[in-house]
Amino acid sequence: MTEIEAKKPQESLQDRLALVVELLHRHKLVEDLAHRQEGQHRDRVEHLVHRQNLVELQRKLDDLHCADVAHILEALPLDDRQTVWQLVKAERDGDILLEVSDAVRETLLADMDDHEIFAAVKEMDADELADLAAELPRDVVLELMETLDAQQRERVRSALSYEDDQVGALMDFEMVTIREDVSLEVVLRYLRRLKELPGHTDKLFVVDYDGVLKGVLPVKRLLVNDPDKLVSEVMATDPVSFHPDEDAYDAAQAFERYDLISTPVVDKNGKLIGRLTIDEMVDLIREESENEVLNMAGLREEEDIFASVWKSLRNRWAWLAINLVTAFMASRVIGLFEGSIEKLVALAALMPIVAGIGGNSGNQTITMIVRAMALDQVSTGNTSRLIRKELGVGLINGIVWGGVIGGVACLLYDSWSLGVVMTAAMILNLLLAALMGVLIPMTLVRMGRDPALGASVMITAVTDSGGFFIFLGLASLFLL
Repeated sequence: MTEIEAKKPQESLQDRLALVVELLHRHKLVEDLAHRQEGQHRDRVEHLVHRQNLVELQRKLDDLHCADVAHILEALPLDDRQTVWQLVKAERDGDILLEVSDAVRETLLADMDDHEIFAAVKEMDADELADLAAELPRDVVLELMETLDAQQRERVRSALSYEDDQVGALMDFEMVTIREDVSLEVVLRYLRRLKELPGHTDKLFVVDYDGVLKGVLPVKRLLVNDPDKLVSEVMATDPVSFHPDEDAYDAAQAFERYDLISTPVVDKNGKLIGRLTIDEMVDLIREESENEVLNMAGLREEEDIFASVWKSLRNRWAWLAINLVTAFMASRVIGLFEGSIEKLVALAALMPIVAGIGGNSGNQTITMIVRAMALDQVSTGNTSRLIRKELGVGLINGIVWGGVIGGVACLLYDSWSLGVVMTAAMILNLLLAALMGVLIPMTLVRMGRDPALGASVMITAVTDSGGFFIFLGLASLFLL
């Protein structure tokens, strides 16, 4: 650590965001005061004040990493976001566009004309262009393709030919290839002639004259072995590799399992066509986690937190409509037992407990099942075993916690029969929650859908309606 670094503690990302927000607030405040000035120097004062604050803000942005600027843009309301975006140096636009979320990128691109967009993305690599191509204006994409050489153009087309969840859509084309019949000294001299190594280069790819992958040479082996040795003597001949049409999430799990930094991508003939790197895998895992959380809540897509009211409504209305229907069904279940509730008012106070505990238990089960499915630990063939296990958990929880709440109900209302009904209802609803917590995601998978899609909404609907029906039904049979 240098002396300067020792004296200047590292700022947290939240500290940086707070400073940018403070500078924006100060700029608005002083600008507002300048507007109130009267006289012939008003315009000059406004200009000087405007420049003073924005220059300070721009200086701060220049010191930040592109990923940090992206985070700050995502955390700002639309007006402030555009102010900050205008202050970012043009040569950094492309890197920041790659870092921000899809929803925020849409707002930034909407504020740029075609010339600015072209300038921002023209220096991107083929894989990066492929990532953004679908969101760029068609004219810009066509102009960009015309500026690429034949190899780059083919790489972009290749990346675009794969689905977003396939390895081919995420692979990187920047890599170092070597032959197996040369010495390590020759390889070292070759590397020294390069301006720089591609990011995340922990291994070199060994290919023959036809480009077929023969193995990989880890950089650590290159550095510690005798320079006179041949590459073939030192290289690893059984590297983890992927085909471009394989599932990208399977690749991400392999990166985590084998502690990979980079790995080759080969076609059906074994020819090296690209590589996967850890940064893409981390981004993929993060996006999958975010999508799972959104799907569990019934949200259709990632949402800019500062998006317009209309855009947010479009994203949220579908499952809210479904939830409204299920809530109406639950209310009709209660309506069937209006007479019972009128005769025994305690039922109205106790029935939300049965439904609430059931919903919580069902969400626990469904979360565990969805997680296990994401990690490939379970499949639809394990359904019966999982149901038995979760029913066992639900039964024990029902007996324990049902007994607790049944005892409380008995003491509160001086009725042992009400306590027994409460305990029985709790057991049955937890069994129902366990059963549906397994069946809902399994059924969604069998239908080819995301197992997390609206899962929490569906399990809540089942446990609410089921809990009300079970508790009120038992009460009507045995208490009235």
